Amino acid sequence: MRIVGFDTATDDTVVAAMDGDRLVFEESVPPADRRPVHSQALLDLSGRAAEALGGWDEVERIAVGVGPGTFTGIRIGIATAAGLATTTGIPAVGVSTLTALAHSIASRAEAERLMPLVDARRGEVFGCLHDGAGEPLEEPFVCGPEELAERLREGALGGAAPLAAGPGAVRFRDELLRAGFETEPDGSPVHRLDGRPFCELGAAADPVGPETLKPLYLRIPDAQLWLERDGKNGRRTDGPQGG
Repeated sequence: MRIVGFDTATDDTVVAAMDGDRLVFEESVPPADRRPVHSQALLDLSGRAAEALGGWDEVERIAVGVGPGTFTGIRIGIATAAGLATTTGIPAVGVSTLTALAHSIASRAEAERLMPLVDARRGEVFGCLHDGAGEPLEEPFVCGPEELAERLREGALGGAAPLAAGPGAVRFRDELLRAGFETEPDGSPVHRLDGRPFCELGAAADPVGPETLKPLYLRIPDAQLWLERDGKNGRRTDGPQGG
């Protein structure tokens, strides 16, 4: 299968293309001045990925990460996938960002169990226990560092604790070390999210279609929290607020 896959749920814009088992394009663009560049980079990168397969006419499927991750990033990725599917007629499918991260980790490290972690902001991480091959063993969750340490202890099942890696592990590395868990240094490749797993998982996905492009948020967006807060304070919530 010729497939283009991408993800914008984390700070990096990640895009890849595969022709069967052959990776023909993969690129990851980091934030600029600490701000993700999804809206500037994604269409160009996905176009280049399609060109590596011979153009959009040759692409058979589009795969997109549906989170969990940043709300804005997830929306950009899903909207782009849906728009490309509509204009090209290519079927699109949603892929778990955490499972793709688990596959990325598994390609670089050996462990009985994996705990891919994505920075959720607000002092929390998104995570999900996976087996050593990167297959999920539970439903994804969002929590703070104390609960995360407890989940890692529970995931050990009498053996070694799951390998925690990814942007969330980088974010809470000090807390994990204090709790007695080993993590790779911040610059280690084990923390990197690759584009290839989105293609592989997308190619194997069933069913495929718009119904799979539902965002996996796991918690209420900041904007909704602000609206609820302002409503409780007696402020107007039907338009822009000053201050």
